[in-house]
Amino acid sequence: MDAKDILTDALGRLPDLVHAAVHGLTPEQLRWAPAPGANSIGWLVWHLTRVQDDHVADLIGTDQLYATGDWAKRFGLPADSSDTGYGHSADEVAAVAPESAQALEDYYRAVHERTLDFVAGLTADDLDRVVDKAWDPPVTLGVRLISVIDDDAQHAGQAAYVRGLL
Repeated sequence: MDAKDILTDALGRLPDLVHAAVHGLTPEQLRWAPAPGANSIGWLVWHLTRVQDDHVADLIGTDQLYATGDWAKRFGLPADSSDTGYGHSADEVAAVAPESAQALEDYYRAVHERTLDFVAGLTADDLDRVVDKAWDPPVTLGVRLISVIDDDAQHAGQAAYVRGLL
């Protein structure tokens, strides 16, 4: 198994986590937070998808899917491709209002499929390419993809936990 196969396997586990976190929930349940200022299921899944969309679009050198469709509207938000949820205040978290669980799953699926298509075309040399020199050591494409997988898995787990509290 090569590195690309490992990345594909790890990415392939995420859709089931997203589905399990949101499937069958109402818009009200998706917006419910376990405490004032806490993250809702809808925000967590929106955010993990936004981060993947943002990072992979940057790696590909193309627009985010969020910017090319009606996704923002489906989450009750203005169309702002710079908004990934990073650093959101409690009010900004509460403003993420998915119209349905299906909206979250549809957006995630679209981003996920583009990510898998991108990974399928990579070589070992591609994975070693530096994509962000702002860090020490500089971040390679492979490390950036691992960061996306890690972030997605953590937030999907948090969404599952909040669902359990709900």
